[in-house]
Amino acid sequence: MAERLIGMLIFPRLTQLDMTGPYEVLARLPNTRVHLVAHGMAPVKTDRGMEIVPTTTFADCPQLDLVMVPGGPGQQELMEDAVVLEFLRRQACGAKYVTSVCTGSLVLGAAGLLKGKRATCHWAAIEHLEPLGAIPVSERVVTDGNIITGAGVASGIDFALAVAAVLEGEEVARQIQLQIEYDPAPPFNSGSPKTASAELLALLRSRLASLNEQRREVAQRVGRKLGVLQTS
Repeated sequence: MAERLIGMLIFPRLTQLDMTGPYEVLARLPNTRVHLVAHGMAPVKTDRGMEIVPTTTFADCPQLDLVMVPGGPGQQELMEDAVVLEFLRRQACGAKYVTSVCTGSLVLGAAGLLKGKRATCHWAAIEHLEPLGAIPVSERVVTDGNIITGAGVASGIDFALAVAAVLEGEEVARQIQLQIEYDPAPPFNSGSPKTASAELLALLRSRLASLNEQRREVAQRVGRKLGVLQTS
């Protein structure tokens, strides 16, 4: 049986848990190799200063069975990076599954891969999926055909377990969940806009306002190029 190949994009200012959470799950699948794909082989610095070392480049990456795009503040640059977008389109033609976590779905949208597809994103950025032709869905994991998207950051583990069940069956996914002792019991009931107080939600929206406006501008600009939005 041929080895299953999974590729996760890494890029400057990604949110590491978007990638490392799913990595921890998917790298435990049998007969599976996970590639970390970047422009070059130099370490990539995340939005919180961690450095992650790529294993291959966009130019050298083999055809993947599953491609995944994490999110983070650096995602805006990817949305207009011709090399990244062409890589995703090329991989999507041969991959069994095209996936993302957090704002990585905006990059898939920028590549034209979410037109007419249901998808999710981080709660603070989910509105930017629509200008890219996607149908925004406020759920933790959303599957539409071979497109699987996860919501913000920590939901990447839920996403990866759902993907593991698709790839190897529910029993294997359950085994991995137990192995990593994924049994969430958060100390506070404030991890979602549905459960956080109005004051806390307003505070976080205020803090993210500048970044969200940048994302809005990029999404609308890319949406016009894709022909989703009318050019004014």
